[in-house]
Amino acid sequence: MRPAADHQTGPFLEPVRVFIRRLLKRLPPGLAEFVLFGLKQAWACLFGALVLFLIIVTKLVWNAEWAINRYDALFLMALAAQIVFLRLRMESWEEARVILIYHVTGTCMEIFKVHMGSWVYPEHALFQIAGVPLFSGFMYASVGSYMARAIRIFDMRFTRYPPVALTALLAVAIYVNFYSHHYMADMRFGLFAATLLLFGRVRIYFTVERKARWMPLVLAAFFTSIFLWIAENIGTATGIWLYPGQTEWHMVSLQKMGSWYLLLYVSFVLVTLVCKPKPPEGWAALATPAR
Repeated sequence: MRPAADHQTGPFLEPVRVFIRRLLKRLPPGLAEFVLFGLKQAWACLFGALVLFLIIVTKLVWNAEWAINRYDALFLMALAAQIVFLRLRMESWEEARVILIYHVTGTCMEIFKVHMGSWVYPEHALFQIAGVPLFSGFMYASVGSYMARAIRIFDMRFTRYPPVALTALLAVAIYVNFYSHHYMADMRFGLFAATLLLFGRVRIYFTVERKARWMPLVLAAFFTSIFLWIAENIGTATGIWLYPGQTEWHMVSLQKMGSWYLLLYVSFVLVTLVCKPKPPEGWAALATPAR
């Protein structure tokens, strides 16, 4: 595997990266790797963390009488962030393509869900389609951005990865179920089982420093869904969107965590359209029986 030190943060932040590396050398190896893991996770979450930060800040300071709507300002700021990230090479064009793909698919689902009354955006916006502010697509895109960045930053490799056609079929089934359960039986429990059958044996190998470590893919998806559920609670607490009857904030149902878990597989499959999953180096020789 490629050493994690090869991962780039872009030339603009290279002095910061070098400075952090020097500080980490003063720590015991195990502690240094743990800290570096957290820093790299934070770097992978860069776009999503910025979106969440903007949501919180605008909730605290925004005045409804200002010349621009809050949703429109969020859309323009998120778009500006994308331009800055690309200009400073803090983000690759591959990651930008993932964000665009997921922005489109997320916005389509938002339009349908709002139409069906699943949730509502209570504020006005000029940049909107059928009552859905275009900023909302960036909230979905931040998930795809995290995945694409994490795969690159941690040099992720995958063992026993299922055939692409089957992963695409699962992703389509999950995405369709988000629409179809309004008209027919909800198939989510069958889809939960399908994720285990298809991805249950898949391991993610990743490199924090130089030693390769691994985690089951389904476990990584479960942990990520917890963090997304927490982010969703922040979103509803700041009034970005509201669920029916949510005149006062209350905790989002744990059932939504299951929805995020399934949606993560749609995200992952979309990411693999741009960032092809690779096996660990030497895996092909190990996986092939000797003759």
